[in-house]
Amino acid sequence: MNRHTKVALMVAPFLILGGYIASDFYLEKQAEQTRVFKLVPFGHCDVINQKCILKSGKFEVNIYDKAGTTTVNSTFPLDSATLFLVDKSNQASAYPLGMIDNPYYWQSSTPLREQISVQGEKYKLRVIANIKGGQYIAEFYTQTVK
Repeated sequence: MNRHTKVALMVAPFLILGGYIASDFYLEKQAEQTRVFKLVPFGHCDVINQKCILKSGKFEVNIYDKAGTTTVNSTFPLDSATLFLVDKSNQASAYPLGMIDNPYYWQSSTPLREQISVQGEKYKLRVIANIKGGQYIAEFYTQTVK
């Protein structure tokens, strides 16, 4: 065995370990970069009657209102969530949601129930859910059926 082969066999484990560590840093940095995904309503959306599901791939968000408290429930843990109520002149009012007990449930008191109390009336909502650099956004209408 010549000396070049010996040096290659001694250096190879360090190169393999260094490459593994470098690829881990690269993949971690890629995962933290901001990405935007669109959530789309799954069927008819009725927030008051707890029938509003937004989907993007395997990620789902359920939005409902009980007694003036609007809740967002997701299939994956969220870092933050914000709900926007949009009026007829397209002006949005932001309502940052606070975590309830775990990162799957977020809620805030909103005037949504008073604004869509008339049966059959449509109201525009927007939601932004953040998960580790990924932003899931949606603009949709809710309509009270019953």
